[in-house]
Amino acid sequence: MWGRGEVSGWGVETGVYASDMSVAVAVDDLAAATGEYGWAYLLTVRDDLRPQIVAVTPSWDGEMLVMDVGRGTARNASARSSISLCYPPVEDGGYSLIVDGQATVDGEATVRFAPTGAVLHRPAPDGSSGSATGCGNDCEPVGPSGG
Repeated sequence: MWGRGEVSGWGVETGVYASDMSVAVAVDDLAAATGEYGWAYLLTVRDDLRPQIVAVTPSWDGEMLVMDVGRGTARNASARSSISLCYPPVEDGGYSLIVDGQATVDGEATVRFAPTGAVLHRPAPDGSSGSATGCGNDCEPVGPSGG
């Protein structure tokens, strides 16, 4: 698992946490990245426009992430197909992986998720001026715009 100093398994060195806060990961590496986390929060929007957040265990099926959800979450994803996954950091000081995408719903409770973009994100350390992307935190897009 990668943490403050390096992204092991992806061949990407991030350097020292305080001086080099960005991590570039190609879209092709998104499957490897999600595999290191295991589970995620799925964010959908209810009919009353309030967020709904549930824990899921997505798995890859080709270029799609697939996950079983409850009927309410499936209904939300069907009505408003722009959804997000947030993989929380697996270690203190690690990155969250936030993945945006488009959903389709199979049957009553299976969401198929096509990623459209991703970012590695964590709070910036004290004294930091933020990331190269202009974010006030420590974040970096995953994919062509980030690497």
